[in-house]
Amino acid sequence: MEFIISRFNPETDESAYDQSYYLEDTDITPDMMLLDALHAIRRQDPSLSFRFSCQEGVCGSDGMNVNGQNCLSCITPLSSLKEPITIKPMPGLPIIKDLIIDMEMFYRHYREVQPFLKPLNSSPQLENLQTPAQRKKLDGAYECILCGCCSTSCPSFWWNPDQFLGPAALLAANRFVIDSRDIDSKARLQELDDPMKTFRCRHIQNCTAACPKGLNPSRAIQELKGMIVKNG
Repeated sequence: MEFIISRFNPETDESAYDQSYYLEDTDITPDMMLLDALHAIRRQDPSLSFRFSCQEGVCGSDGMNVNGQNCLSCITPLSSLKEPITIKPMPGLPIIKDLIIDMEMFYRHYREVQPFLKPLNSSPQLENLQTPAQRKKLDGAYECILCGCCSTSCPSFWWNPDQFLGPAALLAANRFVIDSRDIDSKARLQELDDPMKTFRCRHIQNCTAACPKGLNPSRAIQELKGMIVKNG
């Protein structure tokens, strides 16, 4: 099986280049994930760099672009991919080395939406209760693992990474705006009422197609825009 992997070492390379690797059929098992294959390739070439941690699709650290689609390598079956398997770093952010990108801007946008609850009652001794219906509204909004697959699939983020907050941050913003326990929803919406931060989204829906957790950031952003307009 052939793998074409993007390589870049800022200490020695002027630009990224592709390098081919091969795994024999004897090295491949029926239930093998792409991350397992990358480990096998790195045994051939220890200089190959990529992120990974939990290896169970929970931490979100091993996002990469595979055959043109962002995904998590640890939950992508090798059998689902067509040869040659082309692997690149997720687009739109600076490359640190090989498949490792600099996520600082992504996290800066996430911090900007203040992704924490601002409850009326802040005493740790007292509960902030919700009805089952209020809690159900958060389904599909809180499960994001911040892998970056959605934001780095988004053309609006590629074009304006320093201004457009991106699907992951806006999904988080929506999650706290709709939380019945949060008392700062109006101020949150006012802060998001910006032609670049939020309304730069064109609903191409690359973000939804790329989400490994099956979430729908595009729909969340549409809902957020509607609430901003309604908020005046």
